[in-house]
Amino acid sequence: MDISLIFKIASIGILLGILNIILDKADKKEFSYIVTLVGVIIVFGMVITLISRLFDNIRAIFQLY
Repeated sequence: MDISLIFKIASIGILLGILNIILDKADKKEFSYIVTLVGVIIVFGMVITLISRLFDNIRAIFQLY
């Protein structure tokens, strides 16, 4: 695992936090929910690829099919 992935996830979280505050102050709560949901989906996509790579490595180490 690369440390840059942790920084990417943290930067997405910071950006989402700022956008959420800005949209809440502008009385656009629906958009803030949508932005938060999109950010969570992006981060889940990044994590799912890592988990997939982990299972592939485990399968290769133990020679499972």
